Amino acid sequence: MALFNRKRTADTADTAPAATAVLDADPGLAALTGDYTIDPAHSTIGFTVRHAMVTNVRGAFGVYEGTLHLDGTEPARSTASLDVTIASIDTGIADRDGHLRSADFFDAESFPLMTFRSTAAELVGGNRYRITGDLTLRDVTKPLTIDLEFHGSATDVYGAERVGFEGSAEILRSDWGLTWNAALETGGVMVSDKVKLTFDISAVKAGPEA
Repeated sequence: MALFNRKRTADTADTAPAATAVLDADPGLAALTGDYTIDPAHSTIGFTVRHAMVTNVRGAFGVYEGTLHLDGTEPARSTASLDVTIASIDTGIADRDGHLRSADFFDAESFPLMTFRSTAAELVGGNRYRITGDLTLRDVTKPLTIDLEFHGSATDVYGAERVGFEGSAEILRSDWGLTWNAALETGGVMVSDKVKLTFDISAVKAGPEA
């Protein structure tokens, strides 16, 4: 189910190039417009990084808050905001998690939050969207683009209206000051600079004000 469909008007169908196609809202999904809160119990914000040049280490953050504003008529008006508690990092190994929280990596004591604030949103095609914003980590703010797939909407057994998105982005951790590494005897380094961020989001629509 796409939030938005491409449609050419009758008077330009034979002359206008595809790049100038009018972005038209799907009337059946206009009801999705509104404010949403990310549900941490049914969402995952994670990452994958190459370790010792031969395998991947995966982890996730267990504590975060986020909101979405979805505009079912004009996608560019949609926004997203996310605050992640760095100390909640979990890779399944306590010693490794402690190292990641230390000043070698995230320095969670000095910089307790990772934040994202969107600045633009657009339809890529079909159910695929792209959201661009500012990612702040270790007090460094740089642009981040996240590619997302819309998985649909539903009303759960408690009557809550939900939407689902899954997405990812790749960053160089050194851009945010995470530069710790160790050289391997066989060549290469212990931890890759490239990190893949993953987002599996279920968000609940806010009810009407009393």
